[in-house]
Amino acid sequence: MYTGQCLCGDITFQYDGPLGPIALCHCSQCRLGHGSAFSASAPVQRVRFRFLTGEDKVSEYQTSPGRHRAFCSHCGSPLYNRSDAIPGILRLRVSLIREPLDKGPAQHIHVASKADWYEITDDLPRFDKTERTHDPH
Repeated sequence: MYTGQCLCGDITFQYDGPLGPIALCHCSQCRLGHGSAFSASAPVQRVRFRFLTGEDKVSEYQTSPGRHRAFCSHCGSPLYNRSDAIPGILRLRVSLIREPLDKGPAQHIHVASKADWYEITDDLPRFDKTERTHDPH
């Protein structure tokens, strides 16, 4: 069981399933949406995810047809991405999870559009585009 929250704590959630592989996404949308060099997310099963508080505070922004980014309408914390094409999967932002994950990132994706000021220094697999499972980008 995993629990988590946004920065202000208005939104809390729990997830009672396994986390999929953690991907570090370097695409321009993730960089803009997170104000960072990349986002860290893992696919989760929508049916095993539930909000404990603040579901009414979740706002979604459609970044392209059928692709949505969710965030807290109060503090702006990114929560997840979802795709209409894969309705049963959310890509949860792992930084929101309170418990130890007992795993690290599995891969870097969209490295062809990574920030020029950031250097990847680990040995994880790198993909110019998306090579992950359940991509709702």
